[in-house]
Amino acid sequence: MIPTLNEERNLPHVFAKLPEGIDEVIVVDGGSVDRTVEVALQLRPDAKIVHQSRTGKGNALACGFAACTSDIIVMIDADGSTDPGEIPLFVAQLVDGADFVKGSRFSHGGFSHDITALRKLGNDGLNVVVNVLFGTRFTDLCYGYNAFWARVVPTLDLPDIALPRPNDGSKLWGDGFEIETMINIRAAADGMKVGEVGSVEHARIHGASNLNTFRDGFRVLRTIFSEYGRMKRMRHSGARPGGVVVHQHPSAANAASPRTLNPAPSTSKVVNRPPAAGVGPAGDPRQHVASINRGLRRDDDRTNRRDDVGTRRTDDIHAIQTRTTSDD
Repeated sequence: MIPTLNEERNLPHVFAKLPEGIDEVIVVDGGSVDRTVEVALQLRPDAKIVHQSRTGKGNALACGFAACTSDIIVMIDADGSTDPGEIPLFVAQLVDGADFVKGSRFSHGGFSHDITALRKLGNDGLNVVVNVLFGTRFTDLCYGYNAFWARVVPTLDLPDIALPRPNDGSKLWGDGFEIETMINIRAAADGMKVGEVGSVEHARIHGASNLNTFRDGFRVLRTIFSEYGRMKRMRHSGARPGGVVVHQHPSAANAASPRTLNPAPSTSKVVNRPPAAGVGPAGDPRQHVASINRGLRRDDDRTNRRDDVGTRRTDDIHAIQTRTTSDD
């Protein structure tokens, strides 16, 4: 799923690196005045074009999620900063048991060719705040390269795409760049199994970023405290699992990904799974993937912290493998 705004010169690079076997490509256009839509269809005639209902990256993502029909959703950027060739690494971790997987530029072999020292300092500070408040182990809170099972979308509780834009031209909360922080926190705080994959961020190929270090940094900080309040309210009401518990245990090598993505072999750390033989080669440091959290089933269930959250993944894997065999 690719949100776009005047990215006609970048799309050829992005589309050329998409792995084989992807079921659908969703291109969300935010009102481009160049040939973004035409170029997308020239490069991939089967691409589904979605026009976002309001403005901002958050609204673009929500519109894109609503249009997705496949089992797994992967968020990448249209400016060439996120590498589509890494998609199999994310998918493999989902098939191996995670609910939500996010990229990290600062751990597990990740790197950034684009972030400034000031932005890196701000990102580190925001990471500390979130990890203290939510009991998580994020290493890269604000990176927007994520993948997750489609059934996760309702839990993220994003702003309704049918709502009108405010008359004063402002954005609804969740429609702006704060969306990436909001999604990452909600995935962790609502009890999902969340992991990180090392990712290399490249500099934008053409054009200029709309990111503003101070404005968007304060917006992210506001989002963190807003989400902390949301978590506390839901915990008291019993609407979501109470608390976030971190477990990190080694696991077997990644299972084969759905469809025909064929991810590179990797060693992973997936929540509450014992180590097993047969790990992949050690050539790529990004093979080491850390789990971020584990949610409790209930606030009052203090003695049973190793619950069965995510056990439906086994059924999903069998269904995917059966469907893949049938397709072949």
